[in-house]
Order: sequence, then C-alpha cells, then structure tokens
Amino acid sequence: MKKKVILSTWGTIMTATGLIVLSASLYFAKEPFTKYMVVGALIILCLTALLYMPLSISVENGELNIHRPLKIKSIPLSEIESARSVSPTMAERRICGSGGWFGYYGWFKEPTIGKYFAYYGKASDCFLVVLKDGRKYVLGCEDSEETVEYINKHIK
Repeated sequence: MKKKVILSTWGTIMTATGLIVLSASLYFAKEPFTKYMVVGALIILCLTALLYMPLSISVENGELNIHRPLKIKSIPLSEIESARSVSPTMAERRICGSGGWFGYYGWFKEPTIGKYFAYYGKASDCFLVVLKDGRKYVLGCEDSEETVEYINKHIK
C-alpha cells in the first residue's frame, strides 16, 4: 500500500514564491557577496527539502515507510503502539522545521499531541503514529483513513 503526499495550497504558494524570490534576487544581485549569500540560502533550503520533504507513505514488508527524495525512513510496525487520524491546528508551534516549504517536516509541538516530528503535505490528510518508546510522528498522505486502518490492522 503506497499513498502520495499532496501539498496544500499554502505549501505550493510558499514554495513557488520562495523559489521566484530567490531566483529574482540572484538575477538582480550586483555584488558578488550578495550573489554568494543568495546561492547559499538556495542550496541550504533545497538540500533541506531533498533530505526531509515527504513524497509518499507506504506500508509494506512489516514497515511503515516515509519516502523522501534522497532516503526512505522506515519504522517497523512492531514498534508502533497506535495510529489515529489527527488534524494539526493553528496552535501548533514549529520548533525546527518547514512550515510549507516543499511540505511540512521537522519538529513541532501542539497542546493536544505534544512534541512530534512531522512529514505531511496538508493538515487535512494527517494521522498520528505513536511508537512504543514514546516518539510521535504526524504523517500525511492521500486517503489517510485507509492508511490508519491498514496500520492498526497489522499492529494488533
């Protein structure tokens, strides 16, 4: 079972606007130092997206997999305590991560969930995975309800 991560409208707008602004800044920069700073920012932002941006979520071979451009993060189903649908709220606080640049990823904290690591494209597609050691992940993909049911069926 493999489901795609779909970016929210805000994430799409933020990503496109950021790329346009950085590209325009690079084009119009006159000082070499300014060009180096813009190129550095572009490299850091794009490298971060390549390392963490969620592309899809799959459950196969006894593992929950978060597919990212450069690496797949795997969580064995035997380590999962529970999975349930959630919807991050406006009360969430980003500790360190992306709030829309090629998706939502990184450390967040919310009053109802606590501290968690996120990999999702839009809040309406989210589900919470709690591991037996207490770590929490908020993941998101299309048809997340089906994914939650599938995980719960295979962890019990």
